[in-house]
Amino acid sequence: MPIPENIRNNWIEIQKKFNYPVNAIGVKIPEADTKTLNVWKEEGIDQYQQR
Repeated sequence: MPIPENIRNNWIEIQKKFNYPVNAIGVKIPEADTKTLNVWKEEGIDQYQQR
């Protein structure tokens, strides 16, 4: 199920500031939280991770 575009855009802007996966409010996503990490990858947010 896709997330709303405004949330996705906000998430992208937040992710650009971090070099590790964060959720849409800027909190680090724990490795054990596979559900959120899957959404993070499916929505392409991982492409915006600071390198």
